[in-house]
Amino acid sequence: MPLFYILHRTHYIYSGLVIDSANQIKLYPVNDEFQKVSQHRLVISSSPAVHTIRDYFDNLTGFFTVVAPHSHLAIDSMLAVEMLPKPVPVKSLPPSEVWIQTHSTENQLRFHDFLKAEEATSQQEIQQAVHEILSKVQHPLDTIVDLSNYIYDNFTYQKGVTSIETSVDELWQLRAGVCQDFAHLLLYMLRLMGVPGRYISGYICPGSSEWRGEGATHAWAEAWLPDTGWVGIDPTNKCIAGERHVRLASGRNFSDCTPVKGTYKGTTEHKLEVTVQFGTQAFSEEQLANPTPTFISGNTVYEGVPRNSYMAYMQMQQQQ
Repeated sequence: MPLFYILHRTHYIYSGLVIDSANQIKLYPVNDEFQKVSQHRLVISSSPAVHTIRDYFDNLTGFFTVVAPHSHLAIDSMLAVEMLPKPVPVKSLPPSEVWIQTHSTENQLRFHDFLKAEEATSQQEIQQAVHEILSKVQHPLDTIVDLSNYIYDNFTYQKGVTSIETSVDELWQLRAGVCQDFAHLLLYMLRLMGVPGRYISGYICPGSSEWRGEGATHAWAEAWLPDTGWVGIDPTNKCIAGERHVRLASGRNFSDCTPVKGTYKGTTEHKLEVTVQFGTQAFSEEQLANPTPTFISGNTVYEGVPRNSYMAYMQMQQQQ
C-alpha cells in the first residue's frame, strides 16, 4: 500500500502591490476507505483565517481573504496519503439490465447534474465513434473502457495546444490536448450515452512505470453504473484509476474542481508558479522552504493583459 507525500505550491508574484485578494481553494484530499489522509497542512502567506464548507458536490472548500497590500501570495498544501487498492468493479448485472437501470427515470433524475452534454457541432461525428463501440455486445463498463482507449489511441498528449476555453469541437479537430481535455471529451461521450459522468481533479503520483502527466496535478473521469457504482477512468493513461490517483475534488467539469481561484485589486501584471513535488517520506523543513520539485508546470507572465489570478491559474492548471 503506497504512502505518498505531496507538496503542492501555488505562488503568485505581482509586479506591484495588490489588495483585497479573495480566494477559494479545493486543496483538501478525499479521505475514505481507499484514500487515507494521515496528514494535511495548509500554509498561506500572511496567515489569513481559512473558513471551510462542503460545496454542492460535497467537496471540502476553503475561503480566505488577504486585505492588506501584498506583492506575492503563496499557498502551500502538504499532505501524506496512504493509497489502498480498490477491488475490481463487479459487473453483476446483464448488459441489457444495466442499460435499462441506467436510463431509468429515477436514475436520470438522480444524476441529472452529471448527464447534461454541452452543445457541439461535432456531435454527429462523435456519436458515430461512440456508436461503433456501443455496437459491441458487452457490459457497459467495457464499453466505457473502450471509449477511454479510443481517446488514448486517437488523440496526442501535447501541452500548449489547448486552453481552458477549448471546446469539444476544437478538441475533436485538434486531436491533441492534455489530461483535462481528455477527461472533458470522455465525459461528453458518457453523457451522450446517458451514463452519469463526473470530473475528478487530483494528482497522479510517480511509480515504477512512466505515465503521461505523472508527478503533477491530474484530471480524469468517473462513470456511474448501477452494478459497479462510480468507477474512475483515466483516458490520458488508458487505465482504470487506481493506487496512484489521489483525488482532491469532483464535479461536473473543471471549473467545479479548480484547486485555487480568486480575484484581487491591483496590477494586471503578475507571474504564476505552480509546483508539485512528491516523495515517499516526509519532506524536511529545508525541502519545504526550498522545494526541488519532480515536476514544475511552468511560469506564466501576463504583461498588460487584464486577467485576474483565477483566469491565470486555470490556464496554468489546464496545461499539466
